[in-house]
Amino acid sequence: MLSVITNLPVSKLETKAREIRRQVIKMVYGAGSGHPGGSLSSTDILAALFFGGGLRFNSQDLNDPRSDRFILSAGHVCPAYYAVLSKCGFIKEKELANLRQLDSRLQGHPSSLHAPFVACSTGSLGQGLSVGLGMALASRLKKGNHFIVVLTSDGEHNEGSIWEVAMAAPHYRLGNLINIIDRNGMQVGGKTEEQIGLEPLASKYKAFGWQVLLVNGHDYRELLRAFCQAKESHLKPTVIIAKTIRGRGVSFMEEKKRYHACTLTKREYERAMGELR
Repeated sequence: MLSVITNLPVSKLETKAREIRRQVIKMVYGAGSGHPGGSLSSTDILAALFFGGGLRFNSQDLNDPRSDRFILSAGHVCPAYYAVLSKCGFIKEKELANLRQLDSRLQGHPSSLHAPFVACSTGSLGQGLSVGLGMALASRLKKGNHFIVVLTSDGEHNEGSIWEVAMAAPHYRLGNLINIIDRNGMQVGGKTEEQIGLEPLASKYKAFGWQVLLVNGHDYRELLRAFCQAKESHLKPTVIIAKTIRGRGVSFMEEKKRYHACTLTKREYERAMGELR
């Protein structure tokens, strides 16, 4: 039976997201390093996917061939992903303390060599969407009925491989490929538009032949509506551009360059945990 833990009401999703954000802060603080900014901005997207019904999967086996496939192309935001998988029961909560430790299953970027629940290793930005395209094409050739969902960051759209997929996916009519962009407007060097301008991002994807959906990445109703609409597209791949806030949920981290990747002080940890009660 597929997915018995999804389709939670919005109030429950909000509670899940708050718990996930707390876990993110704990993991990054405990590891002494990590990427809290993007992890916090993508939390609501992940909660909607795994607990709101956006992703269809076997709650006992993520590798069930009937399940949708999820690829975290923005591999550095894996603390949020691991926290979600813990809530799903695929990782024991106590194992989250092993983030970024030598030989841990929970590497600083998802590694399929270490963890069976990782669909493909990511971390070299821009590669996850390429793998997703290959999976989507393979699924269609095998007459599968599942979707390939890839979470990308806006900063990784500086990579040429992203735009190769943008061109190829419509050519092959991969309606089973969904690219969700965590559009928090920031990357390691600062604001995306000051590094390499991406706008008009929606128009660019539309010109390539994608179905383009613009949503508030912290609004569960908009996210879930977009997921449904994406799965109704049979001949066009879909890109969901989710406008988010880096560091969402922790006031002093929001839209701050420092929190792309950092070591949290004890004071920062305690303050963040206090805000996420």
